[in-house]
Amino acid sequence: MNSGNEPTNRPPATAGPDTTNSAVAATATVITNIASLVTNDPSLGDGSPLGLIQDAALVIDGDRVVWVGESSKAPATDNRVDAAGRAVIPGFVDSHSHLVFAGDRTAEFNARMSGQAYKAGGIRTTVAATRAATDAQLEANLTRYLAEALRQGTTTFETKSGYGLTVEDEARALRIAARHTDEVTYLGAHIVSPDYADDPAAYVELVTGEMLDACAPHARWIDVFCEKGAFDGDQARAILTAGKARGLHPRVHANQLSYGPGVQLAVELDAASADHCTHLTDADVDALANGSTVATLLPGAEFSTRAEWPDARRLLDAGVTVALSTDCNPGSSFTSSMPFCIALAVRDMRMTPDEALWSATAGGAAALRRTDIGRLTPGARADLALLDAPSHVHLAYRPGVPLVTDVWRAGVRSAG
Repeated sequence: MNSGNEPTNRPPATAGPDTTNSAVAATATVITNIASLVTNDPSLGDGSPLGLIQDAALVIDGDRVVWVGESSKAPATDNRVDAAGRAVIPGFVDSHSHLVFAGDRTAEFNARMSGQAYKAGGIRTTVAATRAATDAQLEANLTRYLAEALRQGTTTFETKSGYGLTVEDEARALRIAARHTDEVTYLGAHIVSPDYADDPAAYVELVTGEMLDACAPHARWIDVFCEKGAFDGDQARAILTAGKARGLHPRVHANQLSYGPGVQLAVELDAASADHCTHLTDADVDALANGSTVATLLPGAEFSTRAEWPDARRLLDAGVTVALSTDCNPGSSFTSSMPFCIALAVRDMRMTPDEALWSATAGGAAALRRTDIGRLTPGARADLALLDAPSHVHLAYRPGVPLVTDVWRAGVRSAG
């Protein structure tokens, strides 16, 4: 979002809904008596970026939204759900997570909360546990956190490899992830593998060679942790360029722990997203504002590491498209809760409740370069959440309260 206006690179708004009842099958499902419906289409409702419709209704047919509008004009269908004066929002789009892992880093978190600084090297603890786990154990862990996220309203998620750091372990992580999402990211360049601690150049060669060959068939994206203690700008460029040559589109862990080249590299290579964006120069902000790369902010990481908060207000005021994500991982942000991240963004990153919700839905879709999710307009995938509240503002107003009562993912309903 952009100070009350649409972001410069938001996917184009769809046309307004067909309000004629003849377009809706009798076997569809209508949700009526919605106090406020967030469509994320500014051509609808109040004309804001959220496209809020008051006293609204929505019709689902199969896995798609086929009608939205005022409740009094809702078409008749065989199936009817009464929202009872509650709010409906698009399902959350979590565009940055690390869910294929094993082990636990409670001791590290405890030490950090007791005064030790966060460092990238803690990833090695998870690498050891992940390598030792069976495929079944990794998949069980993944599905556990996916179910947890779904209960909180997340209907689309991206997830990465990065805790194997061998050809075999990276490839199996991606195979497992691909059974549960289309948004799979190859992150062999999470850190330099402990096996190559004395020869980082050889590890970069592996990541861009044999490991990439094994992983590319299972992934859509390629990512790199461009940071002190991980990969420098030249190494990151080589890795992302090699991935692009194999048909993988870039994403970048950029400027999390310090100033660096990550954001500029992301924009130069047309990465879908530069993630973290905590330490930015004016040139970094300008590059994001003038490019098509989304700035994905991950407030769970700052919360869990007691680090400096990203300045979302600075980015939004400059016209940058901003997404919010959980960064769910066992080391620096062990939360799957998008509502929690919305509350943090509003309280500590100077976002408005409207901006935070947009960034957690349509912003996440933009970070995945998707137009079928993150909105509730005819033709969009029927991904939505019913809140036990009359307005989406309650997500920030009542932090920590489980407000999601029901979720529809691709038209299939489950309890929150």
